[in-house]
Amino acid sequence: MNDKKNGYYVLYKHDGIEQPYHWVLKAANHQVILKSENYVNRHDALTGIESVRKNCEDDENYQRLVAKDESPYFNLCAKNHKIIGTSEMYSTTEARNNGIESVKKHGISLVLVDETSSSNTGTAATVTVKPERSAEKRYA
Repeated sequence: MNDKKNGYYVLYKHDGIEQPYHWVLKAANHQVILKSENYVNRHDALTGIESVRKNCEDDENYQRLVAKDESPYFNLCAKNHKIIGTSEMYSTTEARNNGIESVKKHGISLVLVDETSSSNTGTAATVTVKPERSAEKRYA
């Protein structure tokens, strides 16, 4: 069974920096479609992933932006308007909009590849996390 066919998260830890944890959301084709800020601890990074799962399906949570060099990109925000994740820079508005649709589709993924302990074992663990969902099909 291919756990990654509906997208997946990868959690990373980079030693030697003050905020060593961050995550990315990847589509089924393994392309990064959303990346997080850096976090002080693993728990906060996992909370960020849960926030994506909770907020990714609502179109109102996306800020459609244009960088100084005219490249379109987007932020996914929580209901409190705090940025949860940021996309790559796209070449066109249409490509950016396709990226948003991809996050809407794959952001609810329950698959997490935990790379935070890979330096100790040489391998990453794939973890499937199944949080409770409310009647509105939102994560608790």
